[in-house]
Amino acid sequence: MRLSRYFLPVLKENPSEAQIVSHRLMLRAGMIKQSSAGIYSWLPLGFKVLKKIESIVHDEQIRAGHIPMLMATMQPADLWRESGRYDDYGQEMLRIKDRHDRDMLFGPTNEEMITDIFRAHVSSYKDLPLTMYQVQWKFRDEIRPRFGVMRGREFYMKDGYNFDLSKEDALHAYNRHLVSYLRTYERMGLQAIPMRADGGPIGGDYTHEFLVLAETGESEVFYDSAVTDLTFGDRDIDYDSVEQCQAVLEEFTSRYARTDETHDEALFNQIPEERRRVARGIEVGQIFYFGTKYSESMGATVQGPDGKPVPVHMGSHGIGVSRLLGAIIEASHDDNGIIWPEGVTPFHCGIVNLKQGDDEADAACNQLYAALSAAGLDPLYDDRNERAGGKFATMDLIGLPWRITVGPRGLKNGVVELTSRRTGESEELSPEEAVKKVVSIYEKHRTGRGF
Repeated sequence: MRLSRYFLPVLKENPSEAQIVSHRLMLRAGMIKQSSAGIYSWLPLGFKVLKKIESIVHDEQIRAGHIPMLMATMQPADLWRESGRYDDYGQEMLRIKDRHDRDMLFGPTNEEMITDIFRAHVSSYKDLPLTMYQVQWKFRDEIRPRFGVMRGREFYMKDGYNFDLSKEDALHAYNRHLVSYLRTYERMGLQAIPMRADGGPIGGDYTHEFLVLAETGESEVFYDSAVTDLTFGDRDIDYDSVEQCQAVLEEFTSRYARTDETHDEALFNQIPEERRRVARGIEVGQIFYFGTKYSESMGATVQGPDGKPVPVHMGSHGIGVSRLLGAIIEASHDDNGIIWPEGVTPFHCGIVNLKQGDDEADAACNQLYAALSAAGLDPLYDDRNERAGGKFATMDLIGLPWRITVGPRGLKNGVVELTSRRTGESEELSPEEAVKKVVSIYEKHRTGRGF
């Protein structure tokens, strides 16, 4: 993409309504535009990152054996009356009457709908285990939407649901999700710590939230600093192995890490004092096991091995896809703008032409652009007739991890400048070497989906 042809409405000044870094930088970088309180349109740059994050989520869900689908956003109220949640959910639920005076709602979550789908089509234990998921827009009518996409009313979310014959099978599904989530967040350049949490309106007393540590987090968290030393890395896990998935759960949840809702001061004080930490965290996902809460109330049973009907054991598992953009920015930025991790960057590399209109500089930039594109990368070429300072400021603001700067002086010596956005370090390389290095950096991020 050439920047002269792209829609990137960057702002020079900080918007007055933005209270936290991610909201401010997403507005300044031309990623979103507010439609109404807590509801945003996603402009091309923001939409590009959103789809990168969604692609990683799909990759890891499919790797774990989960099946993608898509459910309706508008749901009949009668399903929620069956489960008993229609009146209990609260004013966050947007309740609607259609033209035939039927009670409807804009789905804040989908436990009822997926249970209805399951009970209509699955009748035997031989069809279990089964886990299905979707990535879909949802709506919760927050009383005070704020912080941009971090606490909006309309949001993009992955929600998955497992159906199993027994509690043991369902807890394996729980562990499988925990493993897949750890992989998901690390691929996005995040450390998301699983913390013991409260079930809230979803239900269930076996649940973990995944939180990214950040000063602007909405949750107070208490943890053993040893948890921040854990990484999942590139280890190969057999998702069908109960033992391997259980071992990962124990490794990542055996140390104290809880939100304020489940904090236990006595247990916390048993941690060596030098490792006790109190901080703020941003929730980016949550996993639940809630047993037969919905299957019993809604009649989701299967014929068991003995021929008798058995209510299935269920869990639900969510990742805040749109919220993750804000969380990544909160965790990765500086005074000049965003610093995207390589796994989610909207463009893999920026190309800055210091003297647009110079035949040699223009030709070198075009060759770099073609070479990066031929290697399967997605470069952004700033070919505008702007001053160099303005071009650098734009690249820093939108946060591309790598920048190649091309100017007549360097080209006389046969070199261009490759700069790391994260460290600010630059090195002079030949154009061919610069392309080769950028390609090698991104090799480990190739997934075959949405790279």
